[in-house]
Amino acid sequence: MNIAVIGTGYVGLVAGTCFAESGNNVICMDNDKNKIDNLKNGIIPIYEPGLEPLIIRNVKNKNLHFSTDIKKTIKNSEIIFIAVGTPPDEDGSADLSYVLEVANSIGKYMEKPKIVVDKSTVPVGTAALVKKTIQKQTDIPVQVVSNPEFLKEGAAVDDFMYPDRVVIGTSDPEVGETMKKLYEPFVRTGNPIHIMDEISAEMTKYAANALLATKISFINEMARLCELVGADIESIRLGIGSDKRIGYSFIFPGVGYGGSCFPKDVKAIIKTAQKNNFPMRILESVEQVNEEQKKHLIPKIKNHFKNLKGKTVAIWGLSFKPKTDDMREAPSRVMIKELNKLGVKIQAHDPVAMEEAKRLQLDKKITLCDDNYKALKGADCLVIVTEWLEYRKPDFDKIKKLLKHPVIFDGRNIYNPKNMKELGFEYYCIGRPKK
Repeated sequence: MNIAVIGTGYVGLVAGTCFAESGNNVICMDNDKNKIDNLKNGIIPIYEPGLEPLIIRNVKNKNLHFSTDIKKTIKNSEIIFIAVGTPPDEDGSADLSYVLEVANSIGKYMEKPKIVVDKSTVPVGTAALVKKTIQKQTDIPVQVVSNPEFLKEGAAVDDFMYPDRVVIGTSDPEVGETMKKLYEPFVRTGNPIHIMDEISAEMTKYAANALLATKISFINEMARLCELVGADIESIRLGIGSDKRIGYSFIFPGVGYGGSCFPKDVKAIIKTAQKNNFPMRILESVEQVNEEQKKHLIPKIKNHFKNLKGKTVAIWGLSFKPKTDDMREAPSRVMIKELNKLGVKIQAHDPVAMEEAKRLQLDKKITLCDDNYKALKGADCLVIVTEWLEYRKPDFDKIKKLLKHPVIFDGRNIYNPKNMKELGFEYYCIGRPKK
């Protein structure tokens, strides 16, 4: 099939590349000329494991193309995926201006019937709005499909190539069959393709992310209670996770969730509910708990040192989670802001997010270190914010020598409290008693 993907962020670039890998002819279009020029030269704008070799191979095989020409892209494609950003507006609702701008261009330039697919995460009613926007420009028939993505940053390629399920929202059976054929190469092991109406498909994405965010805030709130009563959240996590109805996924306590999806989608579904005069009390609490959790280590640090002014804190981990350089809504940013207010000097390291930190101009507020041990030199304590694999088995003797005080505040519970005590550290974590 001849496919266009408009927008080359995480979703668009991964989707376009994987569709090319399954044998389709794909044009990835973006109005950012610098980004497209870089992609043509093999420079990938995002860090995503496994993506770069797929792009290089499919460009070489001439299955994958990059363009800034939206008119040509629309003209030469049968199926057009809209994968542009839907950032939260000031009131928390999803900003659809980029989506509707693309829809307007499709209506303006299409010369024959098209299937247009909403791949961006969009609120209920967007498929109908996109269709209406296109049809203001043309009388040529168009079918608009809702096809939400379920990609985890850091595992996006595997998630696309081997999906748990594919959700397709369309009221046209023929379009549904076309979309099934497009996705069949990715579900050969029998995982389902769910075809439903457009509104239900749009809601499915929000419901999934909202439920996962709820699990995270639930376990974080339980961890805070554990600290008050002296229980161990790790034992509780194992105890509840073995129940098949609950499972172990998304019940790791920490300093809150971040990224491009959970914060934005929870806000958006709350806003959708408000517009329909229905308060989402659970999700409003989920959001509140998460915002508080990002600051949860700050009182622990203050209580330990009493006076923080002039102190130096080492931070390991800036991205919102491992295997990505994404710092959107990252707990590290909240922690840096709060520590800066207290007059703390910060030395930070992240395996892949250093350039992103510079883009966000964090290098003007903190010292970025190209080695995680360099960040420790002369620091009064270590704060772990992101559970990168390389932080899990460090040289603890070296840590003790570099730090002024053997104190670790672990925002991801990656070490064992008993072992840390035996090694001579003052160790603070989330929801676990000191041993």
